[in-house]
Amino acid sequence: MAAVSPARKAAFQILLAIENTQAHSDDLLRGKDVSALAAADRNLATALVLGVLRWQVRLDQQILQHLSRPRARLDCEIQIALRLGAFQLVHMDRIPAHAAIDESVELAKQAGHHFAARMVNAVLRKVAGTPRYSGSREESADSGINHTHPAWMTERWSRFYGAESAQAICAHGQKQPTAAIRVEGPVVEEELAKVGIGLGPGRLLSAARVVTAGAVTETAAFRNGNVRMQDEGSQLVAEIAGHGDAILDSCAAPGGKTLVLAERNPRAHIVACEVSPQRLKQLRERLAPLGERIECRLGDAAAMTEEDAYDLVLADVPCSGTGTLGRNPEIRHRLRLEELANQTDRQRAILRAALRAVRVGGRVVYSTCSMEPEENEEVVAAVLAEASGARVRPIKGRIEEMRCEGILTVTGAENLYGSATPEGYLRLFPGVFGTDGFFVAVLERTDN
Repeated sequence: MAAVSPARKAAFQILLAIENTQAHSDDLLRGKDVSALAAADRNLATALVLGVLRWQVRLDQQILQHLSRPRARLDCEIQIALRLGAFQLVHMDRIPAHAAIDESVELAKQAGHHFAARMVNAVLRKVAGTPRYSGSREESADSGINHTHPAWMTERWSRFYGAESAQAICAHGQKQPTAAIRVEGPVVEEELAKVGIGLGPGRLLSAARVVTAGAVTETAAFRNGNVRMQDEGSQLVAEIAGHGDAILDSCAAPGGKTLVLAERNPRAHIVACEVSPQRLKQLRERLAPLGERIECRLGDAAAMTEEDAYDLVLADVPCSGTGTLGRNPEIRHRLRLEELANQTDRQRAILRAALRAVRVGGRVVYSTCSMEPEENEEVVAAVLAEASGARVRPIKGRIEEMRCEGILTVTGAENLYGSATPEGYLRLFPGVFGTDGFFVAVLERTDN
């Protein structure tokens, strides 16, 4: 049996798990098997997994052209072996063609498909004869909107936001997202600098830092919890939520936004709610250093019955995640248009419960990492149509408050003003400011 490199073997197993389960690439790439690899293998495995997922639509089109029976259904293991080989041949110019082909063939054999392995070899040799992807502007423009995302997604984005914005969303989905962090003070920054971590200022937030060099996750500061990886848009949502003495984070896991709330509200009592027992366990472990002022509670935010209990409720609701396709590329292959309607019923229920739970004069911050109107302004509009005692607080007012408090950078405030929608909401398009895509609405409870 010929050898397969640890990186390719790990990538194959992760892609197989993503195909057969609801597992997420970022979780699997942080798993024990990948962490145990040498640094070079770990980096290659990550590049292979994310690259195949980002380019899967186009890779499948290219493979299809070279199949003798294009309508034949391929076994999952064969599909993945072909995609892995084709991605290396077309997109990784430092990988020798023979290595990409031979190890893909061997992966097929080791998966028990000895006969089909000959087909893998023949198809990949034909793919090797096609031009490599150069990344030119013309090639990127063609591939970005036509060959990297499902047609129904790109058609919607073009209709809602225009062709140029749709192209930009697709282009961002093909890139490694900006690595942003939250650091516990200048001493930790100095510690990171000493071990070769390069940091730059945040694009939007004064407290955020952008990683320009080095592997933060391999530092003692990261292991000790003194620095955490968190998209700057995610940090921004919690910053927009603001202040209160009694705060509810109704969909809290994995806890990054809860930590920002705790940082900005050191004397507040914060309830962090999570519906999944497993995620609640992880949330408790992450928030344990904050002590008793954080109450982690098992509960369904949509079924919450508390009334007039909080000054502030953050409802960062479960959503399709279409604003995070660069970070979570598998979503584009799993999501179906009809599923959006299924999400909205739950999102409306969570927002209704949040408005009941907040006191008169208090605020509810509703947010998603989705680009889809059904999950965003349509949810808010539907709930407000039912609830006469609530109104939208225009986001520009909160932006001005954060600017005056020094939470936003000067350019960050200017950028966010330009991202306010006519209805008074905030919409961040993926990548425009180095963040994932987000939608934020601030609502105020006005009476009983």
